[in-house]
Amino acid sequence: MGKKPIRYFDYSLMILLLFLLAFGLIMLYSTSSYYGATRYDDSAYYVKRQMVAALLGLAAMLVISRIPYQFWMKVSGLAYLVALGLCIAVIFLGDEAKGSTRWFRIGPIQFQPSEIAKVAVIIFFATIIYKTPKKVGELKSLIKILLIVMPIVAVVAYQNLSTAIIILGISVCMLFVASPKYVHFVVMALLVAVVGVVFIAFVSYRAERIAIWLHPEDYEKGYQTLQGLYAIGSGGLFGKGLGESMQKLGFIPEAQNDMIFSVICEELGLFGAVCLIVLYLLIIWRLMVIANNAADLYGALLVVGIMAHLAIQVVLNIAVVTNTIPNTGISLPLVSYGGTSISILLAEMGLALSVSRGIKLEVE
Repeated sequence: MGKKPIRYFDYSLMILLLFLLAFGLIMLYSTSSYYGATRYDDSAYYVKRQMVAALLGLAAMLVISRIPYQFWMKVSGLAYLVALGLCIAVIFLGDEAKGSTRWFRIGPIQFQPSEIAKVAVIIFFATIIYKTPKKVGELKSLIKILLIVMPIVAVVAYQNLSTAIIILGISVCMLFVASPKYVHFVVMALLVAVVGVVFIAFVSYRAERIAIWLHPEDYEKGYQTLQGLYAIGSGGLFGKGLGESMQKLGFIPEAQNDMIFSVICEELGLFGAVCLIVLYLLIIWRLMVIANNAADLYGALLVVGIMAHLAIQVVLNIAVVTNTIPNTGISLPLVSYGGTSISILLAEMGLALSVSRGIKLEVE
């Protein structure tokens, strides 16, 4: 008897995502209940809003997973232009919060165009590389392709440098995977390092951020970092117990956002932190399996972009919380509070699941 091809769907990835979502909602409630009760007289204020965004994201994930991923190639250029337009518009028309205008508000709905820009760049960049695979091996062509995303990187950097770094990192990872020559990336990395040093030297507040990173105890702005480190240190091996954090009671500002990993370490200890990191690694592994077995280069590049987005954001957030790198304001994917972030990430996972549907297995 001949072999029959069967359609594949990565249920392992879906189960891991649901587990991470459940864990994130539990930790968000634990972390934000104090702020919710004192600010809004509702201890579940943040987690209820996050649950709505998560449900919208799950719905988007299921719908997108049913759409053939090749469809996005046709609308990739439009998606990029719309994302660029939204990122420009938010500078002039967005709502101001904490000294920056990064959000649009439409009635009760608030969203960040920079989060939309991430997925738009993944779709658009995968299309560009897929249509010019032979040119990716040339340094001149690599630079030209990379310059295509520079407009949106520059606009996003004006509002939020850390998000721009993530978008650029996603683009470089996708190029790295597609290119047969790695030496070009060493040259580009050196150039970026030189430009970065010059930029920090001439922009005073960036230099100040480096100084705060090196000596947080000497600066008022280093307070959040120090409190986060106290939380991590006091958690020990197995933590104080779920809901027993002291640092979340007003000591760590906005603990439910970028610094939630420090509260996880305090309540669940090193053991809980390692378990969370392993969970992220398992999701990245499933994405890698999908990319390696994708039906074509375009599908593989889409999943590589999604994998790069998740990995970069996790590494940067944990590095910031542990003071390994200067504070950049990066959220912890699918765990930190943020409706736009969780919805877009889940939509991206739907895209990865759509690619997994294109994988054909042969059975006897």
